[in-house]
Amino acid sequence: MPPYAFDGKAQRIEGAATSLDAKPLRTGRTYRDTLKKDGKVYYRLDLDTRRNAYVSVVAVPKPGGRVAYGDGFKVGIQDNSGADCGYQDVDFGSAKYARPLVGYARRTVDPDAYSCQKPGAYYVLVERDSAPESTPDDWELEIRYVTEPLLTQAGPRRSRGLAVGHARAAVRGPAEAPGRRRVPGGRLLREGEWRADLRPGQTLFYRVPVDWGQQLFAGAELGSGTEGDLVSNALTLSLANPALGFVDTSTVGYDGRPATVALDPLRPVAHENRTSYDTATNGMRFAGWYYLSATLSPELAAQYGDKPVPLTLRVNVRGTPRKAPAYDAAPGRSR
Repeated sequence: MPPYAFDGKAQRIEGAATSLDAKPLRTGRTYRDTLKKDGKVYYRLDLDTRRNAYVSVVAVPKPGGRVAYGDGFKVGIQDNSGADCGYQDVDFGSAKYARPLVGYARRTVDPDAYSCQKPGAYYVLVERDSAPESTPDDWELEIRYVTEPLLTQAGPRRSRGLAVGHARAAVRGPAEAPGRRRVPGGRLLREGEWRADLRPGQTLFYRVPVDWGQQLFAGAELGSGTEGDLVSNALTLSLANPALGFVDTSTVGYDGRPATVALDPLRPVAHENRTSYDTATNGMRFAGWYYLSATLSPELAAQYGDKPVPLTLRVNVRGTPRKAPAYDAAPGRSR
C-alpha cells in the first residue's frame, strides 16, 4: 500500500535551482515535484495586498528508507530581497522512520509589518535536510497554494485564553458521537471512537471538521497482542490544519500491551490564534477540515510480525460553533 494517496489532478512542475528561474504557482491548484537529498527548489508567487497566501508541502519518502533525527524539510516564502515572510521546519523528530511530512509557508498582509507587504513577485523555497547515513532516494512532493481574504476590519490582536482558522469555507460542527465503527484511511471522522487496522510502516489520514470557536481533542490507542520488547516511538499521531500546515504531533512506544497517545490540548479555533508564537496555537487559525494522521513504525514488523495492529482513534470536538470572522470576500476564492 502506498504511504500517501496523491491528488490525481495534480500537475507536474519542476522546481528551479534559483529564484529567477522559478515557475509560478497558481492559487487553488495542486502540483507534484521531487526533491533530492539535501536539495532545494524554488517556485514563484505573484501576490497582491488583498489576500493572505499559504503554500503547503507534503513530502513523501519511499517506504522503508532510513532517516535520522533532524531529517526533514523547510518551506518558506521570501520576498525579492530574500527576507523570510513565513516558514515552517518539519522533521521526523525522535520517531526515526520514513513517513509523509506536512508543512506550510505563509505570507500575511499586516499593516504593522515592515517586510513582505508590497505586491509583486515572491518565492517559495523548499529545502531538504538529511544526515549522511539517511537513504538518498528522492522525496515526492505535493504542493498546494491557497489564499485567504482579509477581514473587513482589524480583529483581535492577541490570542485570548485557553477557553482554542482557514483558507476554505467554514463547515458546521460535528454531529453526535456515532459510536465505535471500523473506518479505513482517508475518511471523515466526527466525534466518537473509530476502529482501524494499521500495518507497520503504514500511515492513515483522516479529516475532522472543526468550526470557529470549537476545540479539538484527539488520541489513539494500540490494541494488545503478544508481549515483547519495547519499540520506542512506535505510533506517531499528527495534526495538520485546513491549509495543510503542521500543528502538533505526539508518539508512544509499544511492547504488545495497550498503548495510548494523545495530542496536547489545542486552543479553540480563532482568527487571533495566528498572533501566537506557539506553533500549535498559531496553527488553529482556520475553521474547516483538520487532517489527523497515524503512522506505525516499520520496526514493529521485526518484533511482532508484518501484520496489522488494531488501532482505535478517539475524536472529541467541544464547543458551540461561533460566527465566522468578517472576511471581505469568500474564503478560498481569489478576486
